[in-house]
Amino acid sequence: MTKMKITLFMLAAIAGCLMMGSVSAMTHIVGGGHGWRLPDNQTFFEEWAKPRTFGVGDRLVFPYRPGSNNVVQIDKKDFEDCTQKNVIDMYYLGPTILDLNDTGDFYYYCGIGKHCEVGQKLHIKVVKGEGSSGSPFAFQIAPIHSVSDIPAPAPISITSSASSVQNFGMVFGLLAFLLSLFT
Repeated sequence: MTKMKITLFMLAAIAGCLMMGSVSAMTHIVGGGHGWRLPDNQTFFEEWAKPRTFGVGDRLVFPYRPGSNNVVQIDKKDFEDCTQKNVIDMYYLGPTILDLNDTGDFYYYCGIGKHCEVGQKLHIKVVKGEGSSGSPFAFQIAPIHSVSDIPAPAPISITSSASSVQNFGMVFGLLAFLLSLFT
């Protein structure tokens, strides 16, 4: 009976590792570290969404505290005018997590006060296929002084850390497998 339990546990751990390796859906945290709150400028959320690809099966997370913000899903006209004539859905209990199940254009804004007018609004286009957090970008570190004999640093490529959850799952599964060998 004990061997049967160990075998089942090992199979479950291996299956967990394989399932973690095949996950391709993205979870997009709206606004990144800024979150879903009043932006510093009117184009903040537009700029946040621009490099991203939103795919069917992805998730959109609006991090906010209930009462301080909300999420209103509206049509394009209401989005442009910051009105609520054709509300599709409203979410008040933050954080709001939305599964992106259909392709097309989707419009969201915060319906509290004048939040929409100052730029707390988001338009995304969901496509068939995998989502991404944007292509890696390179930037140059500017030298502190302008001495001509010091070469400029090489570009540094910054990549997404979205796979860290996948890596954690694989490591956890392998540790569970190894632990099962000793019990």
